[in-house]
Amino acid sequence: MRRTPLALAVSAALVAGTALGLAPAAQAAETGIRFVDIAGEGGTVLKANVVTPAGADGSARLPLIVLPTSWAMPQIEYLAQAQKLADSGYVVVSYNSRGFWQSGGEIETAGPKDVADASKVIDWALANTPADADRVGMAGVSYGAGISLLAAAHDPRVKAVAALSGWADLIESIYSGRTQHLQAAALLGGAGYLTGRPGPELKEILGDFLSSNLDKEDEMIAWGRKRSPATYLDRINTNGAAIMLGNAWGDTIFPPNQYASFYEKLTGPKRLEFRPGDHATAEATGILGLPNDTWTNAHRWFDHHLKGVDNGIDREQPVQLKSRSTSGYEGYPDWKSVHANQRKFDLDGTQRIWANVDSGANGGITLLTNLLDQFLRTPPTVSVPLLPRAFAGVWQSERYATPQRVRGTAEVHTTVTSTKESGTLVAYLYDVGPLGVGKLVSNAPYTFHGKTPGQPFAVDLELFSTAYDVPAGHRLALVVDTVDALYIEHNPTGAQLTFSSPSADPSYVSVPLREK
Repeated sequence: MRRTPLALAVSAALVAGTALGLAPAAQAAETGIRFVDIAGEGGTVLKANVVTPAGADGSARLPLIVLPTSWAMPQIEYLAQAQKLADSGYVVVSYNSRGFWQSGGEIETAGPKDVADASKVIDWALANTPADADRVGMAGVSYGAGISLLAAAHDPRVKAVAALSGWADLIESIYSGRTQHLQAAALLGGAGYLTGRPGPELKEILGDFLSSNLDKEDEMIAWGRKRSPATYLDRINTNGAAIMLGNAWGDTIFPPNQYASFYEKLTGPKRLEFRPGDHATAEATGILGLPNDTWTNAHRWFDHHLKGVDNGIDREQPVQLKSRSTSGYEGYPDWKSVHANQRKFDLDGTQRIWANVDSGANGGITLLTNLLDQFLRTPPTVSVPLLPRAFAGVWQSERYATPQRVRGTAEVHTTVTSTKESGTLVAYLYDVGPLGVGKLVSNAPYTFHGKTPGQPFAVDLELFSTAYDVPAGHRLALVVDTVDALYIEHNPTGAQLTFSSPSADPSYVSVPLREK
């Protein structure tokens, strides 16, 4: 596994940022915080902290919230939120996931031992705190979100979950379009080595993944499926936990599409929230104890489903979206309603490009790019007229007379002919202004193997879901090239890709739009 400077630098920054939460969290010492060791699966020691409401004497049973830490985060991660929850009447147990920091064992990447650990922590809390076995909730950011969803599938005592910046399908998250998400995997791998102890299985999977070992592709996919809450959807629905999912539009580790697909298949109480930002940036201020919409709604979710508080969250539209371009939230009855209005533009003609050269179109840098877009509304930009047509295919819509409010998942359908049996393409959707400057709306990669050179084949590609407003007087452009630092590309030297639009199967981009 390659330990990249980017991965180590960002990991260190995340750890340092979490440490800032010590200041507000230290106050919790006056309201019943204690640090404990909990025996996880197989007796592995899990370092944990317990926060109980002031004055809790065991005479009354209180709702319980269990918080598994994020990947590479120390056990102090959630102390600020734990104190807020305890102040409102919850017993809160946060624990360091196995293999990280001072907890024992090796990193299992949300494997069976991690799921069993969650149940062991619940067991411990019920035996050692005034927690109520009938009112158990779990929450977490990133790794903690994934473990919480998996626990809801395997432990029916979990009645409510707030899974923030997590994954439902691990394969669709970091291997979407059959393309390795290089920066995401390197970041996770580097952070794991920096703060924990990866086990032999994880080391092998990372090595095969980053080296593009296609002989092990089926094994890697099976490994990911075992760790995907979507695999256990029937169990989650049977157990009936109330599931709240929150994520950022620009999450470069766990893109939003897989959460939206999972949400639609849930049959119990559910809520879906998407906001601007990148991985875990939408929740970051809340981890530091500052006001935060995501955490506020997570508290409301637990108050309603674990305490029975009539706070109105069950009467709100369950799908809540915040555009990258405007303030405020938009409510929808379900995810499919977001896509109710589709508008297409054609990908006419034939364009041929050379592979292995970066045209200048790109999706940015993991964590940094979409964080800047979240706070400054500055997505990656290119000059569309100046993109080298030898290395980038470019198609543009008409100029729109009215604003176009893109909401949801744009889809690309085209026909590709390659001179080689393998290859990678990356599609980008841009908002293009009068001067030709394109601002990135969305992107996604696509990789193929085993194709017959010279034989056309159809490609259907979902771009990463988003909410973006295209101003009046602008147009949309689809740009396709073959290299992006976010992804591992599979283009042999000298490869060429031809994009065509046969009359019997025209090529197009379908863009979901919000009606006024």
